[in-house]
Amino acid sequence: MRFLIDTQIFVWSVMDSEKLSPRAREIILDADAVFVSAASIWEIAIKEKIGKLEGDPREFVEAIDGSGFRELAISAHHAEKLHELPLYHRGPFDRMLIAQALSEPLHLLTADRVPAQYSELVMTVK
Repeated sequence: MRFLIDTQIFVWSVMDSEKLSPRAREIILDADAVFVSAASIWEIAIKEKIGKLEGDPREFVEAIDGSGFRELAISAHHAEKLHELPLYHRGPFDRMLIAQALSEPLHLLTADRVPAQYSELVMTVK
């Protein structure tokens, strides 16, 4: 299977955090491909600047390739898909990840339960 990992899963994975569950680690290791969205780097850059996250966004960009992940750019098609999404989740970064997962299609791996309301493509792991 091919997965798009959300920002939190990406950060936990790169930081080798204990917060990343054994199930999430297993899914990532067994995946045919794992993608990280440009939206996640955008979110990391903003959260670092306002003090909600520690870490240099440049290092997270380098960690995409270093982890064997693939970068997923944001396309106009992804942005247009946002219009179709119900407002179950109001976070702009999460909504973009959902739109990308549905557009590609990719399974979205997240620790957040709310996105699962959008599609069977969303997998929640704790």
